[in-house]
Amino acid sequence: MADDLQRDGAEDQFKGKIKEGEGRLRDAAGGLTGNTSEQLKGKAQQLKGKAQQVKGKAQRKLGKAKTDADRDL
Repeated sequence: MADDLQRDGAEDQFKGKIKEGEGRLRDAAGGLTGNTSEQLKGKAQQLKGKAQQVKGKAQRKLGKAKTDADRDL
């Protein structure tokens, strides 16, 4: 279970980083073309990516804590 949390957390962190990068590109493309709607969508995507990264980090910490607790038993 703890290994699953750590693996899922790492996956969420990775996917969040990708989503944030895509949002940055979308924001930049909107800026170059003057499309403010696209810029806002890009900024929203960046925030979603950052949130997913935070979730992944929390999962990894929880998984590590469970592993450490199991080891102490």
